[in-house]
Amino acid sequence: MKLTRRGERGQETPALLAEDGQVYDLSGITPDIDGPFLAGGGVARVRTAYENGGLPLLEGAAALRTGAPVARPGKVVCIGLNYRDHAEETGAAIPPRPVVFMKDPSTVVGPYDEVLIPRDSTRTDWEVELGVVIGSRARYLEGPVEALACIAGYAVSHDVSEREFQLDFSSQWDLGKSCETFNPLGPWLVTADEIADPQDLRLHLNVNGVKRQDGHTADMIFRVADVVAYLSRYMVLEPGDVINTGTPAGVALGLPQNPYLRAGDTVELSIDGLGSQRQTFAQA
Repeated sequence: MKLTRRGERGQETPALLAEDGQVYDLSGITPDIDGPFLAGGGVARVRTAYENGGLPLLEGAAALRTGAPVARPGKVVCIGLNYRDHAEETGAAIPPRPVVFMKDPSTVVGPYDEVLIPRDSTRTDWEVELGVVIGSRARYLEGPVEALACIAGYAVSHDVSEREFQLDFSSQWDLGKSCETFNPLGPWLVTADEIADPQDLRLHLNVNGVKRQDGHTADMIFRVADVVAYLSRYMVLEPGDVINTGTPAGVALGLPQNPYLRAGDTVELSIDGLGSQRQTFAQA
């Protein structure tokens, strides 16, 4: 299933995008698509209601803004340098363990929302990533089977980064990752049952119509299930948490002349089966 949220920011209506393109209102089942919904069997309830024909259409859905498919993630955990070609293009060594950093959850915005280039920024960069949404509480998981069972679904995630803030001003990378609007997510949360293998997805990103990233999740150094299990040894993962799993080669940091983003630039990104995003960048 494809779960989505439609409406103005902070006033989104939870919805289901059906295979025929119809958008169904889920507000009779849940006030939102969030941690309590995922933890409380919400996905199963939606599936049953849809199969029984018990969901009303969302009126005017086509004209409504698309919000992030998950409301108020408790945390956004990110894995850096998780594609060999990306580590190589930035001159970094292949990490022996996952490189973990955190991103302010308030950075999460809709997939088509405007993204703000921070004041004094000269090195704002793009990163298409597979986003993993946790569906059940995870702590001290024993291995990949348990890890995959804790995943509610997957989404396109744009881990926007300011490289000077990240690399020159912050030893933990946080300053360059947590600027406002720096994590567009969506357009949908695609439930885990629809993704047979998260290591068999292709990622794409264009800037102003020019192809910049074309990668594949099979090239991850640390696979999705291993990342979730690893993180659960050091922090409790809660329903609704988002994990950004790294980006393939092609970021501005690794390109000749470093073509960083400027106001007016447009970025389009997608992951096969998970939909696409489009953002125009503006000066904060």
